Amino acid sequence: MSPDINTLSMPPAGLTEATLYGNARLVLADRVVLGWLAVVDEWIVAVGEGDVGAAALDLDGDFLLPGLVELHTDHLESHLQPRPHVRWDTLGAVLAYDAQIAASGITTVFDSLRVGTDADGGGLGGEAMALLGTLDQAQRQGLLRASHLTHLRCELPAPDVVTAATALLGQYPVGLLSLMDHTPGQRQFRDVEQFYAYAARHGANRGEVEAAGRRKLAQAEAFGDGHRTALVALAKAHGVALASHDDTTPADVAQSAQDGVTLAEFPTTLEAARACQQAGITVMMGAPNLIRGGSHSGNIAAATLAGQGLLQVLSSDYVPASLLLAAFRLPGLGVGVTLPQAVAMVSRNPALATGLLDRGELAPGRRADLVRVAMAGDQPVVRQVWRGGQRVT
Repeated sequence: MSPDINTLSMPPAGLTEATLYGNARLVLADRVVLGWLAVVDEWIVAVGEGDVGAAALDLDGDFLLPGLVELHTDHLESHLQPRPHVRWDTLGAVLAYDAQIAASGITTVFDSLRVGTDADGGGLGGEAMALLGTLDQAQRQGLLRASHLTHLRCELPAPDVVTAATALLGQYPVGLLSLMDHTPGQRQFRDVEQFYAYAARHGANRGEVEAAGRRKLAQAEAFGDGHRTALVALAKAHGVALASHDDTTPADVAQSAQDGVTLAEFPTTLEAARACQQAGITVMMGAPNLIRGGSHSGNIAAATLAGQGLLQVLSSDYVPASLLLAAFRLPGLGVGVTLPQAVAMVSRNPALATGLLDRGELAPGRRADLVRVAMAGDQPVVRQVWRGGQRVT
């Protein structure tokens, strides 16, 4: 039986080989305590309150959190293609991305790769296979700081999405597959003007955007439903968790539930989030949305869902450092979320949502993925990160 934090004040006998971390504000599942933590090999073996003695690494009263778990980040692609028409060295891009992920306190990351060539030229095409090959090789060689898993973001109207996803799943393990449809007039872009505004921010003129919108609509009509059916079957055949993307209406959520979706990425309305809760689907929102005070696409604010008890997971989306910042900002928004609850949204909850039962919590038997965080005013600052008991930053 695991030691009880309520009664344990000193490490139990037999932990002479343990690495001890002391004088830390431990963010546990239900509260924050000043105490210590013991690690043997890659596992947490004991946690306690109070002073553990001179043998421990003194964390000077800093916070100690479980390593963050990131399910959806678009950041890898920007390292591979840092400017339009510029392709960076693949291994160099992977290593730079991994370093930034780890420095943000993220110890487990689902690398999000867009699968299928979109009507506006988006998607990685053949680069997805090259990226996965490089990530796999780098991980096998011990070059990476974080644990990397794969999230395939499948654009349903893309003509080649099923072929591409099938090839990737046949060669590499995948942990999450999301069903996306960015066709203007529904979901994220139910307000078509938001679609135009979003594209304009990326340098496209109105005529180009309208032409791309017409191509997207035509492809959605031709391929959308068939590709959804095929991808759902593919994910189930490979035992891959399914996510929906930008559910907007109860009908969208009903379709997700029918498909076996367990995670809803960025529902755009309060009614969709409520329908997810009723269907037992975990709701994930973007940390940048929470920090900025709202969605850049004009959709529901993450803080609103948190205040309604409808938010379980946060994702850094396009800013890796936003994950930790959001966890510390959320308790101060007056929506009834404590720091342990907010930290769970970036650690334990995303781990559970994807079947990673060995991490995400400071508790005996969990992997020693740890983040030491100091405060500069109200800004959390990552000072040290350990993955599996080994320091990586």
